[in-house]
Amino acid sequence: MTGIEALLEMLASAGVRYIFGNPGSTELALNDALAGDARFQYILGLQEVPVVAMADGYAMASGSVGVANVHIACGLGNAMGMMYNAHCAGTPLLLTAGQQDRRLRIEEPVLMSDLVQVARPWTKWSYEVQRAQDVPVAVRRAVQTALTPPTGPVFLALPLDVQTESSDRFDLVPPHIPDRRVRPPREALQQAAAILAGAQHPAILAGSRVAESGGSAELAALAERMGAAVYDESVTSHGRLPMATDHPCYAGSLPLWSPEIHQLLAGRDVLFAVGINLLRQYLYHEPERPLPADARLVQLDDHAWEIGKNYAVDVGLMGDPKMGLAELDSLLARVMTGEQVAAANRRRARLAEQRADERARLEADLCRQRDRRPMTAATFMAAVGRVLPPHGAVVQEATTTHQLLLERLGAIKDPGGYFAHRGWALGWGIGCALGVQLAWSERPVIGLLGDGAAVFGIQGLWTAARYQIPVAFVVANNAQYKILKTCGDVLKLPHFAGRQYLGMDLVQPEIDFVGLAQSFGMEADRIGDPDALSERLRAWRDNPRPLLLDVPIDREPR
Repeated sequence: MTGIEALLEMLASAGVRYIFGNPGSTELALNDALAGDARFQYILGLQEVPVVAMADGYAMASGSVGVANVHIACGLGNAMGMMYNAHCAGTPLLLTAGQQDRRLRIEEPVLMSDLVQVARPWTKWSYEVQRAQDVPVAVRRAVQTALTPPTGPVFLALPLDVQTESSDRFDLVPPHIPDRRVRPPREALQQAAAILAGAQHPAILAGSRVAESGGSAELAALAERMGAAVYDESVTSHGRLPMATDHPCYAGSLPLWSPEIHQLLAGRDVLFAVGINLLRQYLYHEPERPLPADARLVQLDDHAWEIGKNYAVDVGLMGDPKMGLAELDSLLARVMTGEQVAAANRRRARLAEQRADERARLEADLCRQRDRRPMTAATFMAAVGRVLPPHGAVVQEATTTHQLLLERLGAIKDPGGYFAHRGWALGWGIGCALGVQLAWSERPVIGLLGDGAAVFGIQGLWTAARYQIPVAFVVANNAQYKILKTCGDVLKLPHFAGRQYLGMDLVQPEIDFVGLAQSFGMEADRIGDPDALSERLRAWRDNPRPLLLDVPIDREPR
């Protein structure tokens, strides 16, 4: 058996079905081996950005390791932006790249580079395999490392001579992932329950790791018992949703800027943070630390680094979010007094009323905007939300367009079916949506893309057409990098105040997304009416196929 055949044996034993790649000379042994191995489907991408994003989306949706293979040096360089996204998201992703033949290394051959050092900052483990017989051990360790909390990406460099070298001394024992459902210590749980039970104005700050642990139902039950509003992460690190957005206790996302967070949480006496990066802020604002200084903080996470990282905790709970939430709910059921239960019920009723009032105001505002053309960003999102099926999946890379409308409308019934940025290396959305669709072939997947973000990973459209992956990509086209204009206004930059924007408008010429998609072999159309957009997505839902819809939206500010 050769080194590369041993690699495939280990990947097969780990349940890997897809290998996403863009090959080069140092990866040819892999492509040759895959040509005769029916256990895998090789998904070709035309550039490393969509390739790694596909593996990222597949891993997040499937909960298993996603595998991508890229070219030496320059290919790895192209891949690193998407590896940064996977690093921020904690995605269990295995990235491999070919390396030059070791017999040439002293000569500093073409494309030679220290790949391990390139990948190391954004991986849990980065290693170059030195012997063919070490390949199975390296793959087993990589898969186990990627999938053990805190999950995250890993990297293996594979010298070409190691790939082709034969050996009869291979340890092909499959990877083994230990049970990750670790319960926090009992004493700490009891301390936390006492604080939560005594809260008069509690709030829950919940992040992506709740959904990733499968703990959304447990979070909802605890929120109901406490009568606590649940806020998820702000739009810059939104990620996965911790609970269904139509739940009465779901109160939306934390604001983007520190003053608004401070105002929102003022008066809270207890904050319970679970599975969240507390906090990942974007631009500096006063107050520097927006959480209320006198609020008691309880934090639960399977990522020890995040507990107490930025804010001192009263109780830190190290363990699986799903298990910890269930334990806390059970403890609260026993320790809450009749008066505390009645107060929690009153808080829960107020939250339901507030949510209903907010929905009514939002619907009225959407009605007022409905006839504006080009349509507003809110009208665009509402048109998508109207046809989003309960079991559908949404991959969101429309930075300034989405305005959290799907969440505010309660359109996302399954929190596990929502995927948004946590790293913000652009170009991720197209590839991620394709990976999610391959993992969830029975579910409709919509990719919501900003026009600026879409062109960073546009080559992924070819992959959608080549393998007939039936994702609907909807491009919110405002012909600009609007997020940068917003940030410039926040920073109070002088020329921004006069609407003098250098290098932020995608005009003269404008990008022809319909022509681009058609050149890659995809069906595409430009739609300017919200009802027409909803109807086109309904038709696609009944007849899934690769589709791109280019939707012009309001271009202010200009």
